[in-house]
Amino acid sequence: MSIWDFLLFLCWSYLLVAYLVVLFQILGDLFRDSQVSGGRKAGWVIGLLVLPLIMAVVYLFKRGHGMAERDGARMQRAQGASQQYIRSVAARANPAEQIMAAKTLLDTGTITRSDFEVMKAKALAA
Repeated sequence: MSIWDFLLFLCWSYLLVAYLVVLFQILGDLFRDSQVSGGRKAGWVIGLLVLPLIMAVVYLFKRGHGMAERDGARMQRAQGASQQYIRSVAARANPAEQIMAAKTLLDTGTITRSDFEVMKAKALAA
């Protein structure tokens, strides 16, 4: 096996892995999209099995822009759900404890009287 055969093998291997990544991205996007009917999903899958490279390119041209939008929306929903969960399980301090902590900061001179009043109002509002 010459070095050129090895480099050719390496190039083909890279192209195969790149194609598989694109294929799995397409399939993931296709099955996550609730706007597409089951028949259309089946049609895309059959097309990807029969003419894989051509159908992958057609899918990317036809629905590629929407892939990024759907992925971004999914990530925003996941981030929102994560933040909501964090807020729900985070231990909120008792308002009295928050006011005591603010009073300690006021007594040590770290904050001003107006800062203390703001912190006290926030603690009582929560």
